[in-house]
Amino acid sequence: MACAPLLLENFIYRKRNFVYSFVRHRLFVLCKQSLIRVQSAEGIKRIEISPKSNLKQLYDIVQNSLKVDGFGLFLERNFATELHASGSKLVGTSLKHGDMVYLKQIAGTSSRRASTTAMENIAFNSATIQSSDKMSNTRPSNNIIEDEVDQLLFKSDGTIKRERDSKLCHHNANGRCVHCSPLEPYDESYLKEHNIKHLSFHSYIRKQTSGMDHGKYFVFDDINCRIKPGCREHPPWPKGICSKCQPSAITLNRQTYRHVDNVMFENTKIVERFLNYWRTTGHQRMGYLYGTYEQHADVPLGIRAKVAAIYEPPQESSRDSINICPDEGADDVDAVANALGLKKIGWIFTDLITKDASAGTVKQIRGIETHFLTAQECITAGELQNRHPNPCKYATNGNFGSKFVTICVTGDQTKQVHMEGYAVSAQCMALVRDNCLIPTKDAPELGYVRESTDKQYVPDVFYKEKDQYGNEVQRLARPLPVEYLLVDVPASTPLQPQYTFTEYDKRQAFPIENRYIDGHLQDFNALSNYLAAWAEEEFLEAISDFHLLIYLYKMDMLPLRQHMGPLLEAVRSKNPNKAADFKSEEVWKLLESLFQASSTGSGGTTSYPGGAAASAGNAGPDAMDLDANTWTCNHCTFINRGELNSCEICSLPR
Repeated sequence: MACAPLLLENFIYRKRNFVYSFVRHRLFVLCKQSLIRVQSAEGIKRIEISPKSNLKQLYDIVQNSLKVDGFGLFLERNFATELHASGSKLVGTSLKHGDMVYLKQIAGTSSRRASTTAMENIAFNSATIQSSDKMSNTRPSNNIIEDEVDQLLFKSDGTIKRERDSKLCHHNANGRCVHCSPLEPYDESYLKEHNIKHLSFHSYIRKQTSGMDHGKYFVFDDINCRIKPGCREHPPWPKGICSKCQPSAITLNRQTYRHVDNVMFENTKIVERFLNYWRTTGHQRMGYLYGTYEQHADVPLGIRAKVAAIYEPPQESSRDSINICPDEGADDVDAVANALGLKKIGWIFTDLITKDASAGTVKQIRGIETHFLTAQECITAGELQNRHPNPCKYATNGNFGSKFVTICVTGDQTKQVHMEGYAVSAQCMALVRDNCLIPTKDAPELGYVRESTDKQYVPDVFYKEKDQYGNEVQRLARPLPVEYLLVDVPASTPLQPQYTFTEYDKRQAFPIENRYIDGHLQDFNALSNYLAAWAEEEFLEAISDFHLLIYLYKMDMLPLRQHMGPLLEAVRSKNPNKAADFKSEEVWKLLESLFQASSTGSGGTTSYPGGAAASAGNAGPDAMDLDANTWTCNHCTFINRGELNSCEICSLPR
C-alpha cells in the first residue's frame, strides 16, 4: 500500500494521457488560470494568463514569449476579427480556457501595434472603425504631426472638377455622367493630357487607399540595407548571417511620385544676388533655400516650395569644385528663419563656365547626352534629404521621403543660365543613409554600390534596362546610372514678382554672409553705411533683409538676439508700428550711438540719420593729435594705439 500513491502519481502525470490532461485542466480552473494557444508562422505556442488580465497584458506576454514585434492577434484563421490591445477589456470576456488565437505579422508603428508603451493612450472606437469615411479606414498614426500643407491636402477633396460637355452630356444642368463627373487626382489620362510626369505624393496615397479595403493595411515600409541587429541564432557578421537578419536585395525602380511638384522663387533678384558671386570671382557657389510649402494648383493635390531667401554657408570654392565647411551659426540661421515663418526647404549650387563674356553666354555642361546630376551630387542630396525627412502618418517609423529639393544653376541648349530642379528617390536615401552608395572616379554620371566586407554587409542592388535586342534585362548596380535615383522637379519664377523681404530698386543691398571678397564683406562699417541710406520712416523696409537680420542676430559686439523677437515679428507681419516701437528701444538707441561714434572716430563722412555728423569738426588740437596716433577698428569701432597692427578687442587686422 505504501507504493500506491507513487503508482497513482505516475499514472496521472504520464505525458499524453487522458487522465493527465483532465487533471491539468482541473488544476488550471482551480488556480484561475487560462491556457491560450497562439498560432503563428513558427508554430503553436501555449500561453498561461489569468482571465482577469486585460488584452494589453496578453500582448505583452505574447511579445515576450515569441520575441516578435509589429503583430496583431485575431480570433479567426482568416484574420477577420482582431483583438485590440485594450487596457480596459479583460481576457475572460473575449477568450476562454483552451481557445486558439492567430498571430499575424503586420508592418505598423509601435504606437499601433505590439509596443505597449503607448497602447493605453489609443482608444479603439468601434464606431469610428465602422465609419463610412474611406480615409478613416486607412488607420494612420495619430501621433505624427505632419506639415501644415499635408494636413490641408489630407482634408481636401482632391477630385478634378469637369464642366458639362455640350456635345456629349445629354442631361440637365444638375445631372452628372461619365463625361462630366469629377476625376480622381491620379487619373492617368488627365495627367498625360496636362503633361504631368509624376504623381503628387498625396495623389499617390489616394491611389493606394482607393481599393475595396480602402488601404486598411497600407504603409510606407522603411527600406533597410543593414543587417538586423540582435539575432541570437548565429555569431555576428562576418562569422554568420541568416535569412531573418539579412536585408533583402533591392531592385531600383523609377519613382512614380514626388513630394514637391514645383519650386518657385519669389522673384528673380533672389537668384541674381546669389549669382553675383560667380560673376565676380568665376568660382562656383552653394546655398540653402529658405521658404515655405504651399498647395500647387496646377497639379492635383500638389505641393509647391516657395523660396524667399538663399543663405550661403561657409565654403571653399573654385572653378570646378565646392567644399562645404562646418557652419557654427547654422542654428542661429534656423532660429531667425523660424521666427520669420520660414524653414530650410532645399539647396542650390552653380555649375557655370563662361563661354563668351561679351555675349553673356555659358557652356552647356549637363544634358541628356552627358548627365543631369553627378553621383556625388546625388549622394549629397540624399544626405541632406535624410537630415530633413518628411513626417508621414502612413510610415512605419513616422517619416518617409523628404520635401528637400535640389536646384542646379547651369547652362542650357541656348547657352543661357537656367535652373533645373531635382530630388532623389526614397531608395537613394536609404542607400546613402546606410553608406552603400559611392561615386565613381572618372564617370560623374555613374554611381557604384559597395561590395560586402568583413565590417559591413551590403545587399545586392539591381536595376533593369533594355539590351541591344529590346529585351528587359536585370543588371547589378556596379556601376549604376544615377538616372534611376532622380525625380524631376520644375523650377520657375512667377509672372508677378513676390517679395517677403525688401525689394531693392536703386539702393545697394546689404552684403551676403560668408563672402570674403572686396565689397561683399559683412562688417560694422557695411551695416552703418547700409542703414544710413534709408530715411527714418523707411526703417521697416530697411530692416526687412534676411541677411541683415542674421547679421544682427549673430553680432557679438552688441548682443541683440534676446531683444530681436519684436523686430522679427514686425518683419514677419510687415507691421511698421511694431518696427517703430523696436527702433525706440534702448538697445537700438545704443546701436545708433555706436554708428555715430564709428563715423566720427574714423574721420569718415558717413552720418546715420538723426546723428550729429558735424561733431568731428568741433574737435580741438588734442583730439587731432589723438587721431594721428591712433586708429579705429572697422569691425568693432575700438580706438587702438597707432603701433598696433590688429585690434586689441576683436583681434582683426588693421
